[in-house]
Amino acid sequence: MLSTNERTRQLNGTCVDSVDMELFLHYSLIPSLFIILVLSFLQRREHRRQRDDTSYLLTNHFEIIIPLDFLGTFNNRWSYGIAFGATANKIMFLFSEGYQPLQVPQWAQAFVLLIGGIEVGLSHLPFFACLSSQFRLVSSILGFSYSLTWFAVTILHITQCPHGQFLGRYETLVFYWPTLLCLFFLLGYFLHMFVKSLRVHLGWELQTEEKPFLELHQAEHVKQLLKRRPLQEEKKSWFQTRMYEWDPCFQFPSRMIGTTVLAFICLYLFIVIEFCMFLYVRNELDVFEGKLESYIASTNQTGSLTPIILQVKELMNVTKGVWVVTILPASLTCVSYLFHILACYRKHMKRLWAGNKHFLPLKFHNPSSSESVVAIARYSGWQIAYILWGYLIIHVVLSLGGVMFMYGLVLPVTHNRGLEMLQGLGIGILTISIVLGLMVLQVWIATSFFLQPKMDTADEQKPLALSNRKVFHNFSYFLFFYNVLLGLGACLSRLLVSCILGTWLIARIDRTIMQSGYERADMGFRAWIGMLYVDHYHTNPVLVSFCHLLITGHRERRLQQATQYGHLSQLSGPRISARSRTRWLLLQTLINNPKLVMLRKSKSGHGSQEFIQILLTCPES
Repeated sequence: MLSTNERTRQLNGTCVDSVDMELFLHYSLIPSLFIILVLSFLQRREHRRQRDDTSYLLTNHFEIIIPLDFLGTFNNRWSYGIAFGATANKIMFLFSEGYQPLQVPQWAQAFVLLIGGIEVGLSHLPFFACLSSQFRLVSSILGFSYSLTWFAVTILHITQCPHGQFLGRYETLVFYWPTLLCLFFLLGYFLHMFVKSLRVHLGWELQTEEKPFLELHQAEHVKQLLKRRPLQEEKKSWFQTRMYEWDPCFQFPSRMIGTTVLAFICLYLFIVIEFCMFLYVRNELDVFEGKLESYIASTNQTGSLTPIILQVKELMNVTKGVWVVTILPASLTCVSYLFHILACYRKHMKRLWAGNKHFLPLKFHNPSSSESVVAIARYSGWQIAYILWGYLIIHVVLSLGGVMFMYGLVLPVTHNRGLEMLQGLGIGILTISIVLGLMVLQVWIATSFFLQPKMDTADEQKPLALSNRKVFHNFSYFLFFYNVLLGLGACLSRLLVSCILGTWLIARIDRTIMQSGYERADMGFRAWIGMLYVDHYHTNPVLVSFCHLLITGHRERRLQQATQYGHLSQLSGPRISARSRTRWLLLQTLINNPKLVMLRKSKSGHGSQEFIQILLTCPES
C-alpha cells in the first residue's frame, strides 16, 4: 500500500507551485493601499474644519473611506456578504494560527495574530471600499481589476498543484472553490456596476438617487404601526407558524448577512479540515492496527494480550465509523443554528422596538454604552468562532454518545449477547419507571388528600391550602429518608442535563448557557445583547422616521426662506398665507366635528357666540 506522500507525488506529478498564497497576501498590500488612497482622494469632505497643519492643501478632498456601515447598510447586502465570503480562506488560516511571519515568544502570539488580522483586513479592504464608494465608474474599474488579480492568482495556485495529501484528487479545489465563487460573483457585480455607471456618465440613463435616510422597509414598518389591526388575523400555514414567516417590513443589515455567509463558508472549510485530520489519524491507526495483527499472527492468537488487542481493534473500528456518521448531524445542527440566530435577531429587535425587555435578564436592561459599542465589532467574529467550536464540541459529544450506543445495544447483539443486553435494558427501564412512578404518586397523593377542594368549579387547580395536616406531617416524615436517596439521582440528572444542554447550545451566541444570575459571565451573550442595543438605538424605524421628518422639515423651511423673495416678484397667482390656511383647516375640522367646539376657549363677542351656535346645530358627519 502506497503512503500518502507517495500517492500525492503520483497525482501531482512534477508539481511546482510558483504561487505562495501567504507571500501574495503580503504583496497584495501594495495595490490595496493604492486603491484606498485613490478612493480616499476622490472622496470629498462634507464639513471642512480649520486646521493648523498642511491638510488645507487638499482643500475638501481626501476623506477616510468607510468599507461598510455596520449599523445602517441595507443596500447591496448580498454583495457585501459575498465580499466577506471571499476572505474565508484567510480567516481559517488565522484561525489555525498558521500566520507566523515573526518568531516571537509564546506570550506575544496575541500581538502576531492581531497584526495578521489587520493585514487580512487591509488586503481585502478594496472589495468593500469599491462597493461603498460614491464614484461608481472609478471604483468599478479598480474593484474589477483587484478581484481579477485575486481570481487569477487563486486559479494559478489550484491548477499548478490541484491534488493534495489527504483528500487526494482536487484537494486544493475543494478548499478554494467557495473563494473562487465569491470572486467570480464580485467580478460580475463590478462589471455590471461599470456598465451601469458608464451609461449614466454618457447620459443614457438617469443618475440613481443617493442612499435615503429613511429606508423603505422602515417607513412601511411605521405605517403598519399606524394602521388599525384587523379584527381577525389571517390564518398562517404550518411553516409560518413553526419555522419562519417573511416580514416585508424588516430587513437584516449587511453585517448580519455578511456574518451568516462567512460563517457558512468557514463552517464548510472547518468540516473539510477536520475530515482531512480524520483521514490522517485513520491512516496512522491503520498502520498501528497492521502491527497489532502481525503480533497476533506471530503468537498464533495464543498470546496473553490477544483479547486486549482484539478489544482495542474493535474500539478503533467503532470510533472511526461513529465519527464519520456523526459529521452530518453535527453539521446540520450548526447550519440550523445560523438560520435560527437570524430568526432570533428579528424577534429580539421587534421586541425592543415595542419596548419589551422582559425576555432579557434584569441585569441587561441598562447595559454599558462602551461595552455595547465594542459588541458591534466583536459580534461577527465571535459568532463565527462560536459556530466552529460549537460544531467540534457537538461532534465530539455525538461521537461519545454513538460509541455508548454501539457498546450498549449493537455490539452485544453482534456478539450473541442480545438476551443479556435486553435483560439489562429492561431492568434499567423498570427501575427508572418505578422511581418516576413514585414521584408522580407523591404528587397525586398531595393533590387528592392534602389540598382543600376548589373554591370555584372554574378554577384550574386547587388552592394552596393544606388539609389533613396530621396525615401530611407523617407523610413528610416517612418520605424524608427516601427523598435523600432520591435526591442523589436528581442531582446527577441535573448535572447530566446541564452538560447535554450546555454542549448542545454552545454555538448559540443568542442564548446564554449560564445559570440565572451569572449571565454576565457569558461573554458571547453579552456581545449579543450589546449588539442588539446598538442596532435598536440607531436603526429603530420610529426614531429614524422622526429624524427623517425633522430633517425634511428643516430643509423645506430653508428652501422657503431662500425663495421667499422670489415669490414676491411672481404676482401671477394669489398668495395664501400660512395663517389663513391654518384657519381654514381649523374651520373645516370644527364643521366635521362640532363637539370639539365646546372644548375650545370661548372669546367674548356676539359674533363668536353666534358662530358657536351655528356649528352646534350642524349635523355631525
